Amino acid sequence: MANKIYPSAKAALAGLLHDNMTIMSGGFGLCGIPAVLIDAVLESGVKGLTVISNNAGIDDAGLGVLLQTRQIKKMISSYVGENATFAKQYLAGELEIEFNPQGTLAERIRAGGAGIPAFYTRTGYGTQVAEGKETRDFDGHHYVMERGLFADLALVHAWKADPEGNLVYRMTARNFNPPMASAAKVTVVEVEEFVAQGELDPDHIVTPGIFVQRMIKLDNVNKRIEQRTTRKRAAAE
Repeated sequence: MANKIYPSAKAALAGLLHDNMTIMSGGFGLCGIPAVLIDAVLESGVKGLTVISNNAGIDDAGLGVLLQTRQIKKMISSYVGENATFAKQYLAGELEIEFNPQGTLAERIRAGGAGIPAFYTRTGYGTQVAEGKETRDFDGHHYVMERGLFADLALVHAWKADPEGNLVYRMTARNFNPPMASAAKVTVVEVEEFVAQGELDPDHIVTPGIFVQRMIKLDNVNKRIEQRTTRKRAAAE
């Protein structure tokens, strides 16, 4: 069995990064993002990146750090409203954007991982989303053709893993990570906790190890909250 566990993010990404590549990055907001791997991409200095991710993080965290250094050329995303750097670069014509309805983005990634080159959806028909795309009529309804997505590299965050790379995710941190893990030439995973072979309940494994090539163990996990909303305490009587 090949050793899939690497000593650091830099080591796990060695030989994989190059300019003008396409990277999938898991997460939703700041939940379940591969933050340590993103920082390693930042330190590598690769540029001209096309990044597929639900969103672009915030200005100083997640993919936002790669936008600040202008290493990202194009984003294929669904929601980017929390990142002022993203908006500034886009409005200045310095960043390409391919917007997707969120469900369409998820299905494009899943389709790419399943070897499906394209599919039809009613979502987006008659809007800017459909501009330049093939449309067809099925049973009296209009559909837009969307292409599956496949990347050079997928960066994934998982809760638990065994040495084979079988992955378990925790609650909402699961989000886009599983489909992305299957939709790239190489998948690199940052893991919160490693367990021995055979300790994972097979029914709990979401991503089989066949999709995972490299992993790192996180020394600590900084789970930031993107927007903290609290209710004011009632005045004491």
